[in-house]
Amino acid sequence: MAKENNGSANREKANDVQAETDENSCSTAVATIGSPEDAPADFDKAIVASGFGRFNLILLIVAVSATCAAMFESNTMSYILPIAECDLHLTLTDKGVLNACTYAGMIISAIPWGYLSDTKGRRKILVYGNFLTCICVLGSALSQNFIMLVTFKFLGGLMVNGSAAVLYTYLTEMHGPKYRCQVLMVVGMITSASTLLLPMLAWGIFSRPWDYVLFGGLDIHSWQIFLLVCAFPSLISGLVMYAMPESPKFLMSQGRNKEALEMLQRIYHINTGKPKGTYPIKSLVLEVPSRDAYEDEVIYTIEKSGDHTEPVKRQSRTLLESLRAGMLQMKPMFHKPLLGLALHCYTMQFCIFLGVNTIRLWLPQLFASMAEYEAQYADEGGLATMCTILEYSVNKTTETLTNHENVCAVPKIVSMDMYINNIIVAFCGLVGFSFAGAIVKLIGAKRLITYGLLVSGFLGIGLYWSINSLTTVAISSAFGTVSGVAIASVMSAVIALFPTQLRSLVVAIAMMFGRLGALSGNILFPVFIQIGCVPPFVMVASVMLLAALLSIFIPNPKKADFT
Repeated sequence: MAKENNGSANREKANDVQAETDENSCSTAVATIGSPEDAPADFDKAIVASGFGRFNLILLIVAVSATCAAMFESNTMSYILPIAECDLHLTLTDKGVLNACTYAGMIISAIPWGYLSDTKGRRKILVYGNFLTCICVLGSALSQNFIMLVTFKFLGGLMVNGSAAVLYTYLTEMHGPKYRCQVLMVVGMITSASTLLLPMLAWGIFSRPWDYVLFGGLDIHSWQIFLLVCAFPSLISGLVMYAMPESPKFLMSQGRNKEALEMLQRIYHINTGKPKGTYPIKSLVLEVPSRDAYEDEVIYTIEKSGDHTEPVKRQSRTLLESLRAGMLQMKPMFHKPLLGLALHCYTMQFCIFLGVNTIRLWLPQLFASMAEYEAQYADEGGLATMCTILEYSVNKTTETLTNHENVCAVPKIVSMDMYINNIIVAFCGLVGFSFAGAIVKLIGAKRLITYGLLVSGFLGIGLYWSINSLTTVAISSAFGTVSGVAIASVMSAVIALFPTQLRSLVVAIAMMFGRLGALSGNILFPVFIQIGCVPPFVMVASVMLLAALLSIFIPNPKKADFT
C-alpha cells in the first residue's frame, strides 16, 4: 500500500511538472517528465531536469555581447560616414556602398554557415565566427582608404552572419520548452538596446579630437578608434563561448549521447550547485536521423519494444542521390499553395527591409547634415526642410571632393544634436518593442502587420515635408518604432504559416531576401538623392505601401492550415 501511495504521489508530481513545462511554451515537443526514471529521456525531459538558474543567466549575459557584435557590424558605417568623409574622400555613392557591403557578405554566407552549424556544432561556429568577426572589425579599424574599408566590411558580413544566426538556435536549445519564447523576447530587447548603445558610443568617441600616426605612416582617427571599440563585443563573445558547453541537442542529433549527458550534468551542476552524479537522468534516447546514412556512417534506431538499441548500416548513396533526397524534402515548397505563399512573404520581406534599413542607416548622415546646416545658417532663420538638407548634403560632399585641402583643413566636428537625435530614435524603437507583445494580443498579428506597414508608408513619404530637426526626429522615431514592430510580426507570421519541417528554410530565405532589400535600398538612396528631393522618399514609401497591400492577402496565422 505504501508503494502504491508513493507511486501515486510521484505520478502526480510528474504531472504537475509537465503542466508547468507546457504552460506558456512555444515548443510543440513534449517533455516527458512523467516517464519512469530509469527509461532513456528525450531532450526536452533532460534539459528541464537540468534546471533553470546560474547557467541560464550566464547564457543571457553572453547573448548581450554576441548580439551587440552582430548589430555593431551591420550599423557602424552609418555613424562614421559624416566623420570619415574627408579622410576617405567619400562620394554619396561610396557612402551607400559602405552601408550595403556588410549585407552583401551576409547574403552570400547564409547557406554555408547553416550547413556548418548543423554538421560541426553550434559552439564551434559561435567561437570561430566571433573571433573571425573581431579580426575583420580590427582590419576595418586600421583601414587607410575606401577599398580597404569596403573589403573588411564585406568580410565582416561574411563572418558575423554565422555567429548571429546560430546564437538563436544555441539559446533555444539550452532552455526547456517553458522558457524558449521568453528567452527570444529578451534577445529581441537586447537587440533594440544595442541600437541605443551605438550612438552613445559614437557620442563619447567622436567628440574627442583623436588623431595619431603610428609606425610612421599609419593614420588613426577618431572613427577608427570607434571601430576598434566595436570589436570588443565579438572578442568577448568568442572568449566566453570557448568556455561554454556544446548544445546537448546537437550532440544527441549526432548520436553522441555520452557527451550530451556530460554537458547536461555540467549544466545541472552550475544551476543547482549539486554534484553532477545527482543529475536524475541516467541515459538519453538515441535520435533517428531524418535521412539515410552515407557510406560507413552508423545510424542508430530506437526499438519500440524494450530499451535495446542497435547500430544499423544502411546502403550508401551517391551525391546525386543525396541532392535528390534534399529536393524531395523541399518539393512542397515548389507547389501550391506553399509556393505562392512563400513568394508573397519573400516579396514583403524584401520591401520592408529596403524601406526600413534605408532610412535607419542614412539617418545619422541626415542628422549630421541637418545639425551642420542649422549651425551655419542659424542667424538667417532659414527652415531646415528635408529638401534643403539633402541639397546641402549633396553640395557639401561635392565640395569636399573638389576642394579637399581647404574644406578638410580643419578637423570635422559633428554637433551634439546628431547623437541626441539618433539616441531618441533608438530609444523610441526600444519602447515600441517592449509593448509589441501586448499590441499583438490586442489587435492580432495580421492587423498589426497591415496597419503598421500602412502607417510606415505614410510616415516615409511624410519625411519629405519635414521642416526642421524636431519634426524629422518625430517622424523618423515613429517610422522606426512602427516598422520595427511590423517586422517582428511578419517573421512570427511566416513561422506560423508554414509546415514545421520547412520553417527553418523559409525563414532563412526570407532573411536573405530582406538583406537583399537592405543592400538595394542603400545603393539606390544616394543615386535618387542626386536626382532630386522627392525620389528617395517615394521609393521608401512605395515599397512600404506595397508590403502593406501584400499583407492584406496573406492568411491569418491563427487560422493557418499548415502545421
